[in-house]
Amino acid sequence: MACMANHRVPRRKPLLSKKNIKARLSFARKHLDDPQDFWENTLWTDETKIELLSHYVWHKSNTAFQKKNTIPTVKYDGGSMMVWGCFAASGPGRLAVINGTMNSAVYQKILKENVQPSVCDLKLKRTWVLQQDNDPKHTSKSTSEWLKKNKMKTLEWPSPDLNPIEMLWHDLKKVLHARKPSNVAELQQFCKDEWAKIPPQRCNRLIASYGKRLIAVVAAKGGPTSY
Repeated sequence: MACMANHRVPRRKPLLSKKNIKARLSFARKHLDDPQDFWENTLWTDETKIELLSHYVWHKSNTAFQKKNTIPTVKYDGGSMMVWGCFAASGPGRLAVINGTMNSAVYQKILKENVQPSVCDLKLKRTWVLQQDNDPKHTSKSTSEWLKKNKMKTLEWPSPDLNPIEMLWHDLKKVLHARKPSNVAELQQFCKDEWAKIPPQRCNRLIASYGKRLIAVVAAKGGPTSY
């Protein structure tokens, strides 16, 4: 009889449309033979929502009523914030808290204040490339013009789960929950502290395996992979 302790919940994967699958496969094939130096000089960026972990609510399982057999469910009712972050193979870059509603103007301000300092801190070469997803704020006419004016070359982007920064968001949220911030202000400070402490070796490993990720995408014909 299989041991229940070994049961694992499958990782959630974004629902991929036929258009997404086609774009992923095209991207993977196009970049499959890119030298490792290209990925090491890419500045990976993203935004994410971080919740203030309030408390656990215990729900009884279907099999028993003992406390040891109850299931903890996390309640996020203590507030939240949005952050923008970036990293490269050489380590974590800047992290910015997004105040108010995010729009193209706010996004451009974040890029202006954080991209070039991160590129310098991470010692990227002059041929560096900016990775961003296809959020309308990132691809709007004004943002596209701003990027062109500031001579920032961007990497075309097919799918959010191909961005290795997702693994760093997972790491960050895990350690934040362990630190148990008591309010949003404390959450912001912990977030900045912990992002800056991400080991460069962790970042390097994520980028060192990027070629394998693309190989997996091609093997899956553009579909979901284990990454």
